[in-house]
Amino acid sequence: METKLLSLYSQREEALTAAAQTLAEGALVAFPTETVYGLGACADNAEAVRKIFAAKGRPADNPLIVHVATMAQAQALSRSWTPIAQTLARAFWPGPMSLITAAVPSIPAVVTAGLDSVALRMPDHAEALALIRLAGPIAAPSANLSGRPSPVTAAHVHEDMAGRIPLILDGGDCRIGVESTVIDTRGEVPVILRPGQITKEQIEAVCGACRVADGVLTEVTGKALSPGMLHRHYAPRGQATLVWPSAQAQKTLAQLYDMAQSIGLRPVILCAKAMHEAMGARACLVLDEQGDMAHGLFAALRQADEWGFDRVFIQGVDPAGPGLAYMNRALRAAGFDVAGET
Repeated sequence: METKLLSLYSQREEALTAAAQTLAEGALVAFPTETVYGLGACADNAEAVRKIFAAKGRPADNPLIVHVATMAQAQALSRSWTPIAQTLARAFWPGPMSLITAAVPSIPAVVTAGLDSVALRMPDHAEALALIRLAGPIAAPSANLSGRPSPVTAAHVHEDMAGRIPLILDGGDCRIGVESTVIDTRGEVPVILRPGQITKEQIEAVCGACRVADGVLTEVTGKALSPGMLHRHYAPRGQATLVWPSAQAQKTLAQLYDMAQSIGLRPVILCAKAMHEAMGARACLVLDEQGDMAHGLFAALRQADEWGFDRVFIQGVDPAGPGLAYMNRALRAAGFDVAGET
């Protein structure tokens, strides 16, 4: 299959029209959002949605997020749009937040992984919203091979999806660089199933309370209620280890790096700029050059692969505020291989 790349800068109308037509024909389109690039199919087309799982090699028990352009579209897909869902949608949509609600029966089971719930999101991205307005609600996970780091550029998508899908829309670098916060809105208190840029503290400010699910920083077995909970994600090709934040973290990172190098491996440290400055001549990829640590993580994991590093050591941070999203992704990138104090 030939994969066409169309620019949303130089050929916006042509690109959006072609993407909407491709979706209407039951094929897949990769498109940018403010978080990461998504791999989309029309949400009401079960056969098309199955192509997402085939293209990604994604496990069938991993539910998808349905992207909408209006509040009315979201409410039409919900069997019970709760006051919590309404409060959060008013506060954070369009934006990097997905709301889990009871699904209407018409949503194909392949979208929800057989659950009676569905995750809904209104992206804060003009071209993504324009595409949804043309095509209708779009089911879309991240546009990468399952288990690989999520793509934050069209080049990342092409690396994984060339020959697997017919069309990629190039909208440049994703602004946020980490997937949306996923919130279960069905109970009396909102529950974070997957952290993102919108934090627990921000949710508490509008809802009065918020809980973080047990599986956010631990391995999950059984049925996943949200994308990003159950399976290993975001992994580089080299073996990765997360170094837990502590007073000894700098020493531990240096020791692990030197040990790997002494046995002939090519190690790299993924870290904050301040840690890089303390690592001397050791190879590092800085994560917070353009924002917080989560923003640079996926690009750095892919760069580690591109440059042939076969041992990857990831600096941990305090899992509070925006650090929760970073630690959630870093732990899964390392397959929960953790060094240092926990």
